[in-house]
Amino acid sequence: MKIPQNVIDELIAQARKDAPDESCGYLLGTGDEVTENYWMENVDHSSEHFSFAPKDQFVALRYAREHGLKIIANWHSHPASPSRPSQEDLRLANDPTIRYAILSLMGGEPKLNSFKILNGEVVDREVHL
Repeated sequence: MKIPQNVIDELIAQARKDAPDESCGYLLGTGDEVTENYWMENVDHSSEHFSFAPKDQFVALRYAREHGLKIIANWHSHPASPSRPSQEDLRLANDPTIRYAILSLMGGEPKLNSFKILNGEVVDREVHL
């Protein structure tokens, strides 16, 4: 998956704004090229996990389809932990067609990795920042 710097900068700004809660959304684009971040509210308002409202997910999917895009990745931030899936992240990663991107703000130096997760196991990792 390729994420342009302007989208990475947007993710970092949003994660810092939402901290100490986790920030979240979808990365949209075509093929494996991300063209935009679709931010969604973390309805849990938690620093340790996130949830999307189902109605927001439907709106995001409709937006993507109307703009000729697809959901390439689900992303969220880890305000105070590394850029790797937690046990909860692995358990909840149930769409094998997308990547799962995690932006860590730990230590003040953002790190962004994305993962392919199948059956609760990481099968691929890409470093983006």
